[in-house]
Amino acid sequence: MLIFSRLGKTLIAGVAASMLAGSALAAEVTLKLGHLANEDNIWHKAAVKFGEELKTLTDGRIEVEVYPNESLGKEMDLINGMQLGTADMTITGESLQNWAPMAALLAVPYAYSSLEHMDEVAGGEIGDRIEAEIVEKARVRPVAYFARGPRNLTSNREIKSPDDLNGLKLRVPNVPLFVDVWKALGASPTPMAFSEVFTSLQNGTIDGQENPLALIKSANFNEVQKFVNKTEHVRSWIYLVISELTWSKLSDADKDAVMKAAATTQAYERELFLADEERLVAELQEKGMTFVDVDNAAFAAKAKDAVLANVNEAIKPVVEELFAN
Repeated sequence: MLIFSRLGKTLIAGVAASMLAGSALAAEVTLKLGHLANEDNIWHKAAVKFGEELKTLTDGRIEVEVYPNESLGKEMDLINGMQLGTADMTITGESLQNWAPMAALLAVPYAYSSLEHMDEVAGGEIGDRIEAEIVEKARVRPVAYFARGPRNLTSNREIKSPDDLNGLKLRVPNVPLFVDVWKALGASPTPMAFSEVFTSLQNGTIDGQENPLALIKSANFNEVQKFVNKTEHVRSWIYLVISELTWSKLSDADKDAVMKAAATTQAYERELFLADEERLVAELQEKGMTFVDVDNAAFAAKAKDAVLANVNEAIKPVVEELFAN
């Protein structure tokens, strides 16, 4: 009986130790990260990467649950939820201007002459000011940013300078800034739902449209448009953000881990982004579209006054500075 008792105690102790080890590996904090993209999108892949990195850096103490396809809520709902503490993270951009006016700088036509220029702004003093205002007024904290594919003009004739637009009937989103900029450039912009664009191009109601390459491809505009004119008129970025309520509950060590994971994720997403843009160009060319270089400086100069007339007074000095540079 004594032997059995000792053996039983040993087994019980072993099981208890095993259970303790298992609980030590269990996540102590679970962050819910919702976004609007599907599982194939590079933003989703970046979100998953962020979760993997953070779990590794915290020895499994922090786990990130990623919810694509708006399954945790739409963008504005998620931001509101983060302010209330019902969601932890999302991927969002210029929508934040509803709280922080400087967030409008994320997508101003012709404000950024290249991806490198945009990086200088997003990662520099202006970017710091944007992020500080977002933290203060939107109560969410940017931890990384992702580049977005620039918007390009498609048409059935080459457009190399503003003069070539000459009344081109162009679909634009129902955004006053976009309408006024394209009017200033010489086109005839028509606000229209995206779902109507293909048919309108097909029947000649409109002559062109403008969107990033990913949308040009997914909407099969190659079937009704011959040229991608590289206007690159809107370059923009979007933030990976965490709720300030969630952030305030993290230890300094865990905050450091979040920022390290975010930095790795930003670099990872950039690699995916550049490869994706290269692939999209090749695929659209294979489908018969021709890419046309344009006089971007001429477009920017002609668009400037319309842009400045439409931006919030709070950011106008910054936009003037960006145009000057």
